[in-house]
Amino acid sequence: MRHTTKLTHAKFRRETALKIILFVLALALVYWILKSYRRGVERRDAPPSAKGSEDMVRCERCGVHLPRSESVTTQGRFFCTPEHQREHQVPR
Repeated sequence: MRHTTKLTHAKFRRETALKIILFVLALALVYWILKSYRRGVERRDAPPSAKGSEDMVRCERCGVHLPRSESVTTQGRFFCTPEHQREHQVPR
């Protein structure tokens, strides 16, 4: 019977070690899944990166800054609206 007891004890130790290893692997898997999910959420919430930056210009009339592509240009001067462009051209 002693031989059987030793076998049972060794088998118990192996099973316990296997359970601990599986538990640690399960925790690692859960950690990896949560980390991947968090990265995905952060990417969706992050503002899109500027692919190409654009020069900003200042309106001659009111001083507001706006992208060059959205400005109204006359004789090398920039305006935020056609109204400001007209007001600037009218002699004072």
